[in-house]
Amino acid sequence: MNLSNTDWINDQTIYEVNLRQYTNDGTISAFRKHLPRLKDMGIGILWFMPLHPIGEKNRKGELGSYYSVKDYFSINSEFGTAEEFKTLVDDIHKLGMYVIIDWVANHTACDNEMVALNPEWYIKNDNGKFQPPTGTDWDDVYDLDYSRADLRDYMARAMEYWVTQFDIDGFRCDVAGMVPTDFWEATIEKLNLVKPVFMLAEWEDPELCEKAFKSDYNWSLYHILKDIASEKREVSSIREYFEKSKKSYPSRALKMNFLDNHDENSWNRVMIKHFGDKVYPLSTMLFTLPGIPMIYSGQEARLEYKLKFFEKDTIQWKNFPDGDFYKKLIRLRKNHSVFWSNNTTLEFLDGLPKDVLGFKRWDDDNTYTVILNLSNQLQELDFGLLSGNYVLKDENSSSDLLASNGYLVFKTLN
Repeated sequence: MNLSNTDWINDQTIYEVNLRQYTNDGTISAFRKHLPRLKDMGIGILWFMPLHPIGEKNRKGELGSYYSVKDYFSINSEFGTAEEFKTLVDDIHKLGMYVIIDWVANHTACDNEMVALNPEWYIKNDNGKFQPPTGTDWDDVYDLDYSRADLRDYMARAMEYWVTQFDIDGFRCDVAGMVPTDFWEATIEKLNLVKPVFMLAEWEDPELCEKAFKSDYNWSLYHILKDIASEKREVSSIREYFEKSKKSYPSRALKMNFLDNHDENSWNRVMIKHFGDKVYPLSTMLFTLPGIPMIYSGQEARLEYKLKFFEKDTIQWKNFPDGDFYKKLIRLRKNHSVFWSNNTTLEFLDGLPKDVLGFKRWDDDNTYTVILNLSNQLQELDFGLLSGNYVLKDENSSSDLLASNGYLVFKTLN
């Protein structure tokens, strides 16, 4: 399958939109006022969490879970209308940006019309009752049975509807590994006949990226970074992760690199509290490593609390205190093609202090060096490596001294 027509992703940054919590109104109309700001930041791909009506039967909390889909062919009226979303997509495209939406293929709301019309499409327990996915506490949804060819056809048609009617550019697919890979492969082949789509799997398995998905989550790296911040692992474990033998991905596959997302923020940890000032060197690393970077709603505002998942809980933007930082990272990546997603060169540096990480990226024309201090202490850099032109640095670092949680990116002089 030829996915070359999605090469537009190579210099892009993904931004996850939590529409419910984004504004006081939590609507499409209110969100669109942020478009000029996001465009100015340099965001390239807007990923919208599920936009569909949410089930009422067994609903969790007051507003329910985005991921309990009542109707695959409609927009949640709390967010707005189909026409409003169609116009939003058009406006995003006019700004030179792209749109992907969240897709929940593994399960539906308990009151999705499919339950009554096609009960045979669902997995039943030993008592013949509908059930949530095995091993989960998702009791607001029923598990789907992909041994049914007619279910596969229905789900493929539903996905195609959003591409043909709204001109979206792809999907982020929820728990993609819980759905048979051959369904994704067949469906994505059909979608690509309409237009080339960018497919992101919420999972981590090279099999999904063989013929179906362009990218999956870099969960493995995220957990390493999480453990480094809590002093459960050494900084050297980052290098070990990249250099050790691991599952082999197709050459075209991308890892999505992130420090936050809706699951981590709502259920596990507040990014800015867990990582502290390490957010800055780590984010610099994620924007300069192979892969594609992602920013979550509120990250540019230094979001300091867990957003409620089933209730209204508006993000407090506070004049976007980290907006300029992420703008610099996005611009760095866009302006220097060595950091684009279609380049996988990477070599780690020897001879650095214990908590300092360094690596090189290069192409046929240029070489760049990235140096990161992942400690809370000033670090002396006593070697002749740092000769070049800076393209990014924190204000307190230099070629001799690296500030606590500091970062340097420079183009090597030939």
